Amino acid sequence: MAELLFHGAAGEVTGSMHMVRVDGRWVALDCGLYQGHRAEAEEKNRQWPVSPKDISAVLLSHAHIDHSGRLPRLVRDGFEGVVYCTPATRDLCAFMLPDSAYIQQEDVFYVNKRRARRGLGPVEPLYDDNDALGAIRLMHGTPFGRWFQVVPGMRACFRDAGHMLGSAGVHLELASRNGKTPSLYYSGDVGRPDKPIIRDPTPFPPVDVLLCESTYGARVNESAEEARQEFIDILCRTHERGGKVIIPAFSVGRTQTIVYYIQEEMVAGRIPRMPVFVDSPMSCDATEVFVAHPECYDADARDLQRQTGGLLAGRMFTYIRDVQESKRLHRRRRPCIIISASGMCEAGRIRHHIKNNIRSPKNTILIVGFQPAHTLGRRLADGAKSINLFHQKFRVRAEVVQIHGFSAHADQADLLRLITARREEVERVFLIHGEPEQSEVLADKLRASGLPQVELGQRGRRVEL
Repeated sequence: MAELLFHGAAGEVTGSMHMVRVDGRWVALDCGLYQGHRAEAEEKNRQWPVSPKDISAVLLSHAHIDHSGRLPRLVRDGFEGVVYCTPATRDLCAFMLPDSAYIQQEDVFYVNKRRARRGLGPVEPLYDDNDALGAIRLMHGTPFGRWFQVVPGMRACFRDAGHMLGSAGVHLELASRNGKTPSLYYSGDVGRPDKPIIRDPTPFPPVDVLLCESTYGARVNESAEEARQEFIDILCRTHERGGKVIIPAFSVGRTQTIVYYIQEEMVAGRIPRMPVFVDSPMSCDATEVFVAHPECYDADARDLQRQTGGLLAGRMFTYIRDVQESKRLHRRRRPCIIISASGMCEAGRIRHHIKNNIRSPKNTILIVGFQPAHTLGRRLADGAKSINLFHQKFRVRAEVVQIHGFSAHADQADLLRLITARREEVERVFLIHGEPEQSEVLADKLRASGLPQVELGQRGRRVEL
């Protein structure tokens, strides 16, 4: 018997994890950290759809923490199988998971200080550095396009998803049953065409069952060219008024995309030359991994590398690891660009940069990606007039702009094109990794296009394959 069990990122956009069972063996599709309200996140991140000891393998689509960030907890709770992923994903996880462990431990340290003042006992972190290193040891790098056996009765192949460096969709084929070979494709996170640095997503393969993300299922974003022009306009007008551009960006993927665009536009002379500071130790590490994996580059990135002598580098760019050097940026009064993590403004150095720059109308807070509900980034993007940071209230006087065209996620038009291209072969489509209002709109569009069985994945639902 083969079945599919929905778990994380079903009706939401974080905590990706779904399960496939073949002849009694469980295989996980991703193992992501849930990010949201603290109490809800704490509860969901400690729950498993099946016992970790009963999971034989994990097929990891990419390194973003909402897809990989619970692997250390899985190991802590008894998982001893193999984590299959692409080589670039393995290299990114090698520093992302220990960093996540550090954040878990720091968070609990402050929580326990507050609990102690109230006479309450301590709580344990979700996982620690040893758990993160244990997860990394279980990772096996597998190139795109190569079939391999996951467990008896299941083989898999990674397809380029075009979302970030090393990101993959997972193509599964199960052992023949009643004269048929059941097949499934898990999209992971799907990228947009013409995204810088990495190759475009490959077409979905012909399969029986498709699990597809729907982050932007109801939205058609700006084209890459429209986003690029808006980006140029924002940088130029902020520079003209003598301000700073503060960009919250995910350390892995989005930061490198923004740096690439700035490098390209400065070389072309379309934006003024000004200092660019990438203020995040993890972004520094991620950029080194990007430089080490040119096999993932598209033709344009290879051309820019030849022109400049080095991708994601140059005299105008400064990569900052040191805390004191980061703090010195707060005293800068001349125009510059500061790119810092986290991309949702929920942690990290970006919160200090927002605090120090949000009260000046000369400055710009530029949001360059999707912001889930209940995050500081979402409140800013939705036009908040004031925000709370570090137990203080700040009026929002800086210009706040959100550009959707830089998103690493396919929009409605992209997803419709990829899915409907397989309408003759696919029997069932399940939409996951999307807020319900996004997934439902996409589902209606797909049904109208002639796909009869389009459903929304629901946490805890089992489907026989």
